[in-house]
Amino acid sequence: MQHTRRHLFRRFGTPVLAGASYRDRAAACVGALVGIALTAVASSLVGTSTATMPALVAPIGASAVLLFAVPASPLAQPWPILGGNVISALVGVTVARLVPDFGIAAGVAVACAILAMSMLRCLHPPGGGFALLAVLGDHSIQAAGYKFALAPVALNSLLLVVAGWLFHRVSGHSYPHRAIPVAGHSVTIPEDPRFRPEDIDAALAELGETFDVSREDLDLLFRVAERHAAERRAI
Repeated sequence: MQHTRRHLFRRFGTPVLAGASYRDRAAACVGALVGIALTAVASSLVGTSTATMPALVAPIGASAVLLFAVPASPLAQPWPILGGNVISALVGVTVARLVPDFGIAAGVAVACAILAMSMLRCLHPPGGGFALLAVLGDHSIQAAGYKFALAPVALNSLLLVVAGWLFHRVSGHSYPHRAIPVAGHSVTIPEDPRFRPEDIDAALAELGETFDVSREDLDLLFRVAERHAAERRAI
């Protein structure tokens, strides 16, 4: 029975994301707490909230999950957060004005938001929420029109990115993320790795899947893994 309990704890208690640790998850919780709180307070101070329009909109919470839990993700970088959210909100407002049926408009808005974000290299999942909110939101959002994309969406997104940047300076993560070893960690990279960038491209093309990690990070990961393998074989 105790063995079964330990097995279940290891299975369900282990972070799903590769490279994640309990320290990282705890830091993500603190970061989200601080980031959302600062974003809400700052948005209120600059006067974006009114009797009908909130200072903070719900999809920004999803942006916070990406920003603080997976800061290395291409989807969590500053341009995807700011550009993806604002562009999706603009798309949603436009679709809401052109398509009278809510059901059809909702699907069209999210689909067009994905296309726009993909073309502009700012794919950000919460953007779909902003596109949907622009279509299905209450009267205050509908009345705001394109101003909704500026305040609160753009302001919330910008403030959250600033909060994330400041927080990750303290937490030790590279943000905006670059495919380099984190400061304070000495990493020796093999000069002649067995895997080359073109091999990674070929493997990605063969698998035909989209992974939430950059090509540069994959290259760095493989090079460091090769160094560990060489050290293990030398023992």
